[in-house]
Amino acid sequence: MTHGSKPDGRVAFLDTLSPGARADLTRLGTLRRYALGDVLIREGDHAQELMVLHEGLVKVTVRLNRDRASLTDIRIAGDVVGEVAVMDAGPRSATVTACGDVLANVVPAQELESFLQASFETSRAFHRMLCVRVRRADRLRLELGAYPVPVRLARVLVELAESYGQPRWTLKGDDWNRLRIDVNLSQSEFAALTASTTDTVHKALAQLRKDEIITTGCRQTSIKDMARLREAALLRMPAT
Repeated sequence: MTHGSKPDGRVAFLDTLSPGARADLTRLGTLRRYALGDVLIREGDHAQELMVLHEGLVKVTVRLNRDRASLTDIRIAGDVVGEVAVMDAGPRSATVTACGDVLANVVPAQELESFLQASFETSRAFHRMLCVRVRRADRLRLELGAYPVPVRLARVLVELAESYGQPRWTLKGDDWNRLRIDVNLSQSEFAALTASTTDTVHKALAQLRKDEIITTGCRQTSIKDMARLREAALLRMPAT
């Protein structure tokens, strides 16, 4: 199993656990497979289950109105989904859809609760994860009002690259430090993540391509110059 944690990006939940706690958690519930387009969780449902992702990628969307849903997050192998409803017994706050083949353990709330009571390590990590996700959601809401779309887009690309980027090897020497983002997003999905319009995102992506910071094609984005992308995102360079 390959999880999607990166030193400077988000860390998958399973990667925060010791090998023993991780093995114990992944033995809970029922192992299920999902295909592209399958809905793992539907917004508004009252199912009380946590899903532990072992393989694949899912998208988290929230319904804004009858005809429009907004992409709010992406989760990959090692992440969990359904954590809010399973803790507060409320309705599902979002829809989670498979973006390809997905393998996940489906853990009923009662079984999870018993496990967390018996495993202090996992319980502490679980609550820490909830706090991190709340902080991230608060930060994103602040950024939506504080920065123009090009900066918000650059910040989204930095987060995707740091969390899900893979080295892009080619025969050219100047390509060795480039990253390929292994998350295929359309311009409308980038627009949802940045709370902007598809036309505005199209222009911002075009400028990043013109500046030779990124390349795009076939719903895939590659970073040509991570340092300049961080500059466009108004982010400090990580400490060395």
